[in-house]
Amino acid sequence: MMAQLLEWTANFIIIIGLIFMTLGVFGIYRFNDYFSRILVSAKVDTVGFITIMLGLIIKHGFDFFTGKLILVLALYVVTNPIATHAITRSAHLSGYRIKKER
Repeated sequence: MMAQLLEWTANFIIIIGLIFMTLGVFGIYRFNDYFSRILVSAKVDTVGFITIMLGLIIKHGFDFFTGKLILVLALYVVTNPIATHAITRSAHLSGYRIKKER
């Protein structure tokens, strides 16, 4: 009974992460400039990935595989903002600017 409840909870969390990422992709098209789009895509990607990984951790139980998932999750949480910052800084340094609306 308890195992089935954990399975349902994990599946629900994974589905929430997938829905969040799907709606985030559609939300990217709402913004007009590059900097807003990369900000939204980084946030959607990070939160969706964390949610899916937490669902997998709950679904699989706590064992060696879960330790690997936690390691991947920790590395992703550290490297994703750094990569987004590097890409955005590169665009800014190359002269890409937000166009003023009239």
